[in-house]
Amino acid sequence: MQTIKIRKVGNSYGFTIPKELMEKYHLKEGEELHLIEENDGFTLTPYDPEFEEWTKSFEKTNQKFKNTLKELSK
Repeated sequence: MQTIKIRKVGNSYGFTIPKELMEKYHLKEGEELHLIEENDGFTLTPYDPEFEEWTKSFEKTNQKFKNTLKELSK
């Protein structure tokens, strides 16, 4: 577990992410992170949960209409 400090940045607040975590999760400067609020705090993630939900829906559709999509692609 790592501890970070919240700092005042203009009229907002921010914190820095240690270099090791930036490298571990392949994050780059300017990249967007998603903040997911939970009952006991929050999670900060580079993975978009809405995109993941869309992907799962697409996979279901793709499975259901596999033959139709194959024919349409010809």
